[in-house]
Amino acid sequence: AFAAQRQFTGNAAHELRTPLALMQAQLELFSAEHPDVLPETAEFLALLREQTKRLTQMTKTLLEMSNLQQVARNEQIQLAPMIEEIFTDLAPLAEKNGITLKVEGDGSMTGSDALIYRLLFNLTENAVKYNSPGGSVQITVAQEPEKLLIRVSDTGRGIPEEYQRSIFQPFFRVDKSRSREYGGAGLGLSLVWEIADLHGGSVWVEESSDKGTTIAVELPMQ
Repeated sequence: AFAAQRQFTGNAAHELRTPLALMQAQLELFSAEHPDVLPETAEFLALLREQTKRLTQMTKTLLEMSNLQQVARNEQIQLAPMIEEIFTDLAPLAEKNGITLKVEGDGSMTGSDALIYRLLFNLTENAVKYNSPGGSVQITVAQEPEKLLIRVSDTGRGIPEEYQRSIFQPFFRVDKSRSREYGGAGLGLSLVWEIADLHGGSVWVEESSDKGTTIAVELPMQ
């Protein structure tokens, strides 16, 4: 049943991709050709562009989730350089919110470089987005016998205990207003869970309070 659901999701996302791309292109073209529209029209067009972009991203993520099983997982991955690359990619967002990014430790594993990058990127991006202004994000990597333990810690306002298991479910959002602000569809952490599971690992909220949250990921080295 789950495989059939995954197949349906992938097919639906694939069918949505072309009309969404067409809508996005037409909106951009109209905006470029009509720069002098009324302010309320410009505002409406900006909203349409934003929502179309959000739907496009959601479709892309759903397609990725439906195709995870087909991705090869036999690459040697060194985590510290990958995390530094993620920090570079997220630097503009972090600087905008005054967030400091830090990494401690290193480790290596066998898996899909692209998927592990996405797992760590999604966790780090979330930690930056939902942090307190002027806060910090720390990633620690501990290499244990036959497994890696990765912790992503932020200094945000925390996740209520009753939601800590639900955040890894598709489309779940703790704070809908902030998710809308950042264009979130509630798929980022669900994809993290899928990728960890695909690699024989697990992900969970290790601790959370009004001083911040730590999400832990355990992954086998092989």
